[in-house]
Amino acid sequence: MISSQRQHLILSRLRTRGAVRITALSKELGVSAMTIRRDIADLSDKGLLKRVHGGAVSTSALLSEPLFSVKSQMDIGLKDAIAREAVQYVAPGDVIAIGGGTTAYVFAQHLLESQQTSGITILTNSIPVAELVQALESKDVEVIVTGGVTTRSNSLVGPIADKVIASLRVNTVFLGTHSVSIPRGFLMPNSLEAATDMAMMGIADRTVILTDHTKWSCTSLSLFARFDQVDTVITDDGLDHESIAKTRDLVKELVLAHQSEHTEESE
Repeated sequence: MISSQRQHLILSRLRTRGAVRITALSKELGVSAMTIRRDIADLSDKGLLKRVHGGAVSTSALLSEPLFSVKSQMDIGLKDAIAREAVQYVAPGDVIAIGGGTTAYVFAQHLLESQQTSGITILTNSIPVAELVQALESKDVEVIVTGGVTTRSNSLVGPIADKVIASLRVNTVFLGTHSVSIPRGFLMPNSLEAATDMAMMGIADRTVILTDHTKWSCTSLSLFARFDQVDTVITDDGLDHESIAKTRDLVKELVLAHQSEHTEESE
């Protein structure tokens, strides 16, 4: 298959999925990861897609986001590193909230495998997180699901979710983000999801944002949190020095999680 044919297929996959992974495309097309990287770089130079760590996203990502099933396969090593750090912010007996998205889901996985879950209650608007807790069948963990309208990221949002959230109180809320904008703050492509994240922050004593370093190079539509509204940002050590310095000037605490292993997708 020549480069133009590969690039046409890459754009076709982006239109249907919203995001693609280098390793998946390499296997599907029977070429090396380096060849796929060159194709993605060429398409990026033409403004037809946006490069991210491990793959690419559609240039329309300002208004939409990839399906949960697609995003869950991207940047796995980064999410694991962030999740391991985030678990330390939970104590047995806590009442916490976990938002939607794949990074928050990976955090929930690590949390439920840890010793921190004894007696905790989890409020969530994430269908996958709720299913994860249900599958655990543990009497030590209680889950409260908000209800609401579903999004592409399998989150429950909107007035129903916001009303349920407003009636409760949590120690800490853990939220993902679609993009990080300096000096504005944290953004989502879905305005209803942004409003629901704001509602979760409104009932929390502490807000923790979980996001990998690639989100500093993205943009999105709806602001849900300013830097001064967030207590802790946990990201990975792939964040560039300039962004680290600027973020530390804006947020109360910035934690850089160390990746134990770098995947073959690292560029």
